[in-house]
Amino acid sequence: MRRNADELNKMRKAGKVVAEMHEATRAAIRPGITTMDLNNVAAAVIEKRGARSNFLNYQGFPAVICTSPNDMIVHGIPGDYVLKEGDIISVDCGAIVEGYHGDAAYTAGVGEISNEAKRLIEVTERSMWAGIAQLTIGNRLHEVGRAVQDLAEAAGYGVVREYVGHAIGTAMHEMPQVPNYWPGSPGPTLKEGMVFAVEPMINVGGIDSFVLEDGWGVMTEDGSLSAHFEHTIAVTENGPEVFTVL
Repeated sequence: MRRNADELNKMRKAGKVVAEMHEATRAAIRPGITTMDLNNVAAAVIEKRGARSNFLNYQGFPAVICTSPNDMIVHGIPGDYVLKEGDIISVDCGAIVEGYHGDAAYTAGVGEISNEAKRLIEVTERSMWAGIAQLTIGNRLHEVGRAVQDLAEAAGYGVVREYVGHAIGTAMHEMPQVPNYWPGSPGPTLKEGMVFAVEPMINVGGIDSFVLEDGWGVMTEDGSLSAHFEHTIAVTENGPEVFTVL
């Protein structure tokens, strides 16, 4: 769906709240804190900015962010897990402002991390930006996935297939979906005012996964590390505009 100027301005506001959540949680990451501590930091930003959480109570999800350490791909529930030196942690944040959504994620190291973990994080972030660069008027949506897949697989990594990006607006997850791989067809033509969340999930090992008994946390089947990056982006006459940055 194409958004008008007023709608896009509301989404910019939501995106700024999400970006502030990123900034605050990044600053809090260190050995010895829990994933619930990160949740509380993010919740304080939402409250301060007068926004609403789009994660809390979404299909029963019990928190305002997702925290997914190490071999957890996405959707981790914050709790009593204590971050330790050498961990990596994916933090996925969302907010609603005036009925419009922002959604973004990042992966960070906890203290000193391995070279393998550093490389995974760097490649995953670069794959996201390669995908974002495809969001130009007249291009086809699935070029996003082709760009993500080409970069990640060239580095020897696995691109998760079961969980993908999405359009976003008055709901957090709207159609069409945005695969992080080439699905075999070019997808819809991009038009000015369309808004998408591009969010590659990249594994050091294979692409297979399973869901924890809590019904949320998604783990790599082989126990390999996974990283996740995401931004909310509009297609504009001047190219992609990322809403979820300060």
